[in-house]
Amino acid sequence: MPHLMLAPIALPLLTAALMLLLREERQRLKLGLNIASTFLGLMVGVALLLWTSQATVPTTMGVYLPGNWPAPFGIVLALDRLSAMMLALTSAVALCSIVFAAARWHRAGVHYHPLFQFQLMGLAGAFLTADLFNLFVFFEIMLAASYGLLLHGSGRTRVQAGLHYIAINLAASSLFLIGVSMLYGITGTLNMADLAQSIPKVADADRGLLHAAAAILATAFLIKAAVWPLNFWLVPAYSAATAPAGALFALMTKVGVYTILRLWTLMFSSEAGPSALFGSLWLIGGGMLTMAFGGIGMLGSQRLTHLAGYAAILSSGTLLAAAGFGQNVLTASLLYYLPSSTLAISALFLLADLIDRWRNDGATLAPHERHDDAPFLTAELVPAEGLNLDEDETVLIGRIIPAAAAFLGLAYLLCTLVVAGLPPLSGFVGKFAMLTALLNPLGLGSSAGAQPGMPGWTLLALLIVTGLFALIALTRTGIRYFWTTHDRRRPQLRVLEGLPIALLLSGCIALTLYAGAVMRFTQATADSLHTPSNYIRAVMSARPVPGPVTPAEPPAREAP
Repeated sequence: MPHLMLAPIALPLLTAALMLLLREERQRLKLGLNIASTFLGLMVGVALLLWTSQATVPTTMGVYLPGNWPAPFGIVLALDRLSAMMLALTSAVALCSIVFAAARWHRAGVHYHPLFQFQLMGLAGAFLTADLFNLFVFFEIMLAASYGLLLHGSGRTRVQAGLHYIAINLAASSLFLIGVSMLYGITGTLNMADLAQSIPKVADADRGLLHAAAAILATAFLIKAAVWPLNFWLVPAYSAATAPAGALFALMTKVGVYTILRLWTLMFSSEAGPSALFGSLWLIGGGMLTMAFGGIGMLGSQRLTHLAGYAAILSSGTLLAAAGFGQNVLTASLLYYLPSSTLAISALFLLADLIDRWRNDGATLAPHERHDDAPFLTAELVPAEGLNLDEDETVLIGRIIPAAAAFLGLAYLLCTLVVAGLPPLSGFVGKFAMLTALLNPLGLGSSAGAQPGMPGWTLLALLIVTGLFALIALTRTGIRYFWTTHDRRRPQLRVLEGLPIALLLSGCIALTLYAGAVMRFTQATADSLHTPSNYIRAVMSARPVPGPVTPAEPPAREAP
């Protein structure tokens, strides 16, 4: 199984290289290769997830040395429960995205399929790498591909948003390099496990510089995680992208959250000496401000793509604020909430494309200044005369709902329930688990006298209030889009467009039905994260594979 760790990186790399050799007219062949490669990647991700989640092993770690050099001198790939979960989530969202794109969007520009595969390669590498330099390399691969995917489909809006997106990410990459170089100058290593060993030994005179380097590096990751006030770029960029690209971009903020969670629990755990839990209050405060910004942004949005963008910000803020507490029970809850919110937001991006197209009778761009008035009311909000009345002179408003419209409405309802955190779906389970962990940090029945404190009560209030804001915003937009459709043609929905949305929402339903098993997995993942010695020991103890031994040649026979 450790050799299978190379597949999530090598498979999209080889697929993209093969596509670049094909002429652009071979769109169907490229599409088939893209879907097949992504599906195979999903199977690999699921296999790795099942391998790491073995109940009989407390910590299942896979460590691979691609150059056959021991850590910290060579490149190291490390797989644990968290990285396996992110790989499976990425492949699932990517497969739904490319199937949706197969209906129409993949033909809107050139090189869509190679860029898509390079994006998957960068995402998988970021989740698997065990050193900061290669994390930077995979970040740049991921970002370079995302630049092309954002511009796919052309248009002034995409170009304008794309330029802003490129500028902010170039700034983040510069901060990444500065932070990495400072850490290397202080500790002499970039291997994550070796860094975790070196940080407690840093001299007191250099500790301030160490914290400054970590803060600069964290700023680069927080930009990707869309923390306030560094998230001004996200909503314009994600809403301007095509629907399948937007669904894939919903994973991009989670890369920033993953990196923060990985490095913070490794480098600044409770075992980090004087630097233990450095930056926790900044994570909590920044996450809470991001939650408030995302909730207010959803409340003030009218467009569905903007709602989906602000929902991604709200989800990211919730994860960052919960991670900053450094409690393994709360970390387990946020790890349950992470895939649930990602699936729902990706589905919302796909739904936005279909609903806007239906609302505008097949047009790609929506005239958002148009008003949809209630069909049976006058401007004074009283029943209009001359309509079809029954024997009691009551307006007949009931009619058969087309199957496509019913599907869109039900899918939108499920997205609303998950994003707002309402029962019975997984969004409610995740938020309820976080609330329980805040009020019972030591577990039910063991937290008598333990108080969450002001940060805990504030997060508790924000979880409830931002959920209410999301519910109001999504309900208002749903009423406008679904309850005032009397004069529109029935929506044209293809199987390739409806199936990915159904699969994404089925994932949320599956998380709800198997919440107990998933929570046990996330609890084991959180326990492993907050015990970094296991990760450090596994990476640093990995040994190169000995080379083949050449058999000694027999001595030459003497001539008679």
